[in-house]
Amino acid sequence: MTENNIRIVVSGPRGKMGREAVHMITRTDHFQLVGAIDHKYDGKLLSDLEEFPDVDVPIFTDSDLCFSSTKPDVLVDFTNPEAGMRLAASALNNGIRPVIGTSGFTEESVHHFQKIAEEKRIGMIIAPNFAIGAVLLMKFSQMAARYFPDVEIIEQHHDKKLDAPSGTAIKTAEMIRTVRGEKQQGHPSEKELLTGARGAELSGMRIHSVRLPGLIAHQQVIFGGEGELLSLRHDSMNRSSFMTGVRLAVETVMTLDTLVYGLENILE
Repeated sequence: MTENNIRIVVSGPRGKMGREAVHMITRTDHFQLVGAIDHKYDGKLLSDLEEFPDVDVPIFTDSDLCFSSTKPDVLVDFTNPEAGMRLAASALNNGIRPVIGTSGFTEESVHHFQKIAEEKRIGMIIAPNFAIGAVLLMKFSQMAARYFPDVEIIEQHHDKKLDAPSGTAIKTAEMIRTVRGEKQQGHPSEKELLTGARGAELSGMRIHSVRLPGLIAHQQVIFGGEGELLSLRHDSMNRSSFMTGVRLAVETVMTLDTLVYGLENILE
């Protein structure tokens, strides 16, 4: 390994996204996987698990011990919101740059971590979606909303996803809100015959969540105008589609001294 390698710890390595991240890191020449954080298998190696037969890095259940023992540059986290916030705080306190792909961070928690990152002058990236195509969909949707302010979002994910709406759908709606503001849609006297039939609401936009086996991650943004519709759609067919964005985030977070929320903010 050369001194220019970025030293990385992955939390949640046995999850589907964490597994992909481990494989991507070990295949990237200038990345070095130095440890993993998991709620099980403390003291074992990843190579002791059947998913990683050739990955001889230690597993820790204690994040502070992991960071002091392995001295990483970056934490890549794919766990859950509660664990992700705890691990991000631990990483920042240890001078390590978090790259968070865990959904469910609230606006308040993002502001909280931004304040810490700026005080410590250390980079952090939180990205609801690491697929480049999904990030472009968000940017295109923001552009379209200037001309088509009536919009609904349909997001579809596998039935093991815990949060709804998805972080990507919420981030998309937040980006659209910056250019169109508050706008109530539909008939002012409409009535839901079944609660939730019109989906969740954010600034007047409706967001609909679908959870089914066979899906991975899919989003459609539909704009309505006078006599026309504009539909934008992105589909991730497998989780390797997210790894280009994870690689970019790891490289970019090394150059930052604050928190960046959303991969669209680091794309050219």
